[in-house]
Amino acid sequence: MTHTDDALLARRARLLGPAYRLFYEQPLHLVRGEGVWLYDRDGRRYLDAYNNVASVGHGHPQVVQAIARQAATLNTHTRYLHEGVLDYAERLLAQLPPALGQAMFTCTGSEANDLALRIAQAHTGASGLIVTRHAYHGVTAPTAEASPALGAQGPRSARVRTVAAPSAARLTGQATADEVGRRFADGVHAAIADLRAHGLAPAALLVDTVFSSDGVFTAPAGFLAEAVAAVREAGGVFIADEVQPGFGRTGEAFWGFARHGLVPDIVTMGKPMGNGHPVAGLALRPEVLAAFGQQCRYFNTFGGNPVSMAAASAVLDVIEQQDLQANALRVGEHLRQRLRGLAQRHALIGEVRGAGLFIAVDLVADRDSGAPAATATAQVVNGLRKHGVLLSATGPLASTLKIRPPLVFEAAHADLLVDTLDQVLRTLPAA
Repeated sequence: MTHTDDALLARRARLLGPAYRLFYEQPLHLVRGEGVWLYDRDGRRYLDAYNNVASVGHGHPQVVQAIARQAATLNTHTRYLHEGVLDYAERLLAQLPPALGQAMFTCTGSEANDLALRIAQAHTGASGLIVTRHAYHGVTAPTAEASPALGAQGPRSARVRTVAAPSAARLTGQATADEVGRRFADGVHAAIADLRAHGLAPAALLVDTVFSSDGVFTAPAGFLAEAVAAVREAGGVFIADEVQPGFGRTGEAFWGFARHGLVPDIVTMGKPMGNGHPVAGLALRPEVLAAFGQQCRYFNTFGGNPVSMAAASAVLDVIEQQDLQANALRVGEHLRQRLRGLAQRHALIGEVRGAGLFIAVDLVADRDSGAPAATATAQVVNGLRKHGVLLSATGPLASTLKIRPPLVFEAAHADLLVDTLDQVLRTLPAA
C-alpha cells in the first residue's frame, strides 16, 4: 500500500471506530465506477464480479439522469400525495404474483426485513422465527438476531431457531427436489417443535431464496415447498428475502422464490432495487398487512420518497429494455460451464453451482470428502484482487467463492474472470 493509503486507514480508524471492516488484505481505494468496472485512485480498473447493488451497472446514465431530474424537481416524504410512489408500486406489484397486492417502502433491506417481522408477528400473534444456520438478514436489532452470519459474538434471541441450509450435497447421488425439500422441512418441523416446547409459536420462516450467506443453494428448483407448507400449517408465514436474488438475477425468474413455484406471504427486497441509491421495501398479501395496519401507523422519512422511486423505476426500465434477466441466464450458464471446465485442471475446485448470475464455487482440500479449503479461498480472493478481479467468499467457513456481478456482465467478462482465476490457481503455494 502507498503512504496515502496508510494515512487513509489511520484516519478511517480514528473517525469511524473499530466496528467497520474492509475487503482484502490490501484494501482497495476506489474512486469511480462504470458498467462492470471499478477504478482505483491510480486509474487501474477492476472487473467487478461481486456487486449486485449496482445491478444494472455502475453509474448507469439512465438511472443517474432519473435521480438528478427528480432531485431538481421535488423530494419529500410519503405524507404528501405524489404519483411517483404509486406509479412505482404498480410497476413493482405487476412483477409479482397477484396475491401480493400491496407494497411498502424503506431505505435498506435491513429495514424491510425488520418491518416484515413486525407485520408477521402482528398477523400471527406469535413471535418465533426460523432462519437458516448461517443466514444474513440485516443489522437492526431484530434482524441481527436473525443473522448468524454476523458471527459467534453477534446478538442471540430466545425467539429464533436455526436450521441447516438445503444443500443437495448432503444427500448422496443426484438428489431430487423432494429429497432436498424433505430434509430441509424436517429441520423446520424440528424448529417448530422446539419453539413450542419453550412456550412459543412460529411467526415466520424467513429465508434468502438463494441461501447466499449459507453458501448459495439453488438446486434442484422446487425444494422450498414442503418447508413453507410446514410453517404455514403451524400458523406462521413465509417471508422470502429477495434482497440478494431478486430483480432478475437468477435468470430463470425475476424472483428467487418463483423458481420454487411458490407465492410468499411477504417478499422483502433492497440492494439492487435502486442501483446504488438506497431503495428497499416489501410486497405482501393485504390480509397479512391488515392487523399491523390496525395496530399502528407506518412512516419512514425517506422510504418511498420521489427521488428513490425515480431511481427504482429507472432500474426496472433498464432491466426491461436491455433484457437483463435473459442476459443473466445466458451469461451465467456460460460462466458455470467455463468454471466446471477449469475444475478439470484444478483439484482445488469442488462443486460449481448457482442460477443465472448468482454463482458459487466451493474450494476443497479433498474432493472425496469435500473438506473446505478456507485458507486457500482467502488466498484466491486476494490473488484475484491483485490481478484486477473482485469477488468474495461465502459459507460458514468462507470457503466458497461468491460470484454476483452486475447484470450487464457479458461472456467476455466471464472469460476474463475464469482466465484470471486459472492464473491465480496456478500460482498458489503447494498445500
